[in-house]
Amino acid sequence: MEIDRRRNLLKQVQAGELSVDDALRAMGEADVADLGYAHVDLHRRERCGFPEVIFCEGKTCEWVEGVVRKLCEAGQDCLATRVSAEQAEHLARQFPGGQQDRLGRTFWLPTAPAKSITGQVIVLTAGTADLPVAQEAVVTARALGCAVTLLADVGVAGIHRLLRHQAKLSEADVIVVVAGMDGALPSVVGGLVDCPVIAVPTSIGYGAAFHGLAPLLTMLNSCSAGVVVVNIDSGFKGGYVAATIARRCCKRTVSQSE
Repeated sequence: MEIDRRRNLLKQVQAGELSVDDALRAMGEADVADLGYAHVDLHRRERCGFPEVIFCEGKTCEWVEGVVRKLCEAGQDCLATRVSAEQAEHLARQFPGGQQDRLGRTFWLPTAPAKSITGQVIVLTAGTADLPVAQEAVVTARALGCAVTLLADVGVAGIHRLLRHQAKLSEADVIVVVAGMDGALPSVVGGLVDCPVIAVPTSIGYGAAFHGLAPLLTMLNSCSAGVVVVNIDSGFKGGYVAATIARRCCKRTVSQSE
């Protein structure tokens, strides 16, 4: 529930216009919207700092639309991930103001422009094939209010491609490293920087990569102390965690003009 609405309810109780039980009931009802097929958590922004995010896989276009509408009615920003082509077309018709990213398969509908951008997140990919997962991380971190730079195709097979960006890496508050195949890039990056490194294994690779299991195990066994790992192909989780950290321990605040 929004702070202003909660305050108004409390004022009504104070003035004797509303009973305590009625006020509690109103607060409880406003925190969750029951759509029949979904219970939309309208209190998550207050608890966690960002509204509920819609995971679109397995949902009909109408279900996704319903959750988007409810979030918009509550005055909350709306981020949807794993948006299919069919869902994207449907959302574009229903919400023409939404921002679609077909590479990252995301849909972003903010209620208002961001007032400030806080925290520097850099997203790296080992290869070009990792870009869809990386772009999901990029969109997510930007939605959470961070400045994001994407550096693609800087894997260990050509380590010089990474090292030429070392000065830029040193400016980051958090770095997200997206890699498949052998998954070695996060360990290398972790040995070059003084900030947290969020490793995202991808399902890119030949048979022995086991659809991302091999890079996942490599990253979990990283020798670099500053590396932590999220799930396979989970660009959303990588971007979300990175932005949460960056906003709390950023090295500088970025103006909109930068």
